[in-house]
Amino acid sequence: MKSTILNTILLAAPLILASPVMAGNPAHVQQLLETGFCQGCDLSNEDLRYAHLIGSDLRDANLQGATLIEANLEGADLAGANLEGANLTGAMLTNATLNNSNLDNVNLTNARIYDADVTGASMNNLDITNAQIFNTGIGIGGEKP
Repeated sequence: MKSTILNTILLAAPLILASPVMAGNPAHVQQLLETGFCQGCDLSNEDLRYAHLIGSDLRDANLQGATLIEANLEGADLAGANLEGANLTGAMLTNATLNNSNLDNVNLTNARIYDADVTGASMNNLDITNAQIFNTGIGIGGEKP
């Protein structure tokens, strides 16, 4: 009997003691999806996979750790946004504005990035495996000439 209780406690302890992943603000998610305007919003760690965010205003938004798999961000304004560690696998970023944004550790695997403005963006440790990148200042290479 004592061993059963002890085993139950040992198995349940990680679930009880685990700190939940803090997500952004649910009201901000609703605002974004309803209006397309979410300047300065906290969308950190939110699941926005498959979202249609065409032309959305996400200037200075916190999208750190957000899941944007297959999201359509065509023409979206993400200037100054924090996308550090976000997952944009398969996302569409045609004509998106990403100037002065934080793209460190962003997963852009299979993303389609055409004519995007990345002027002044931080882009350390990008994963651009199989990404289609045209007319955008993202590439593989070393020092600038």
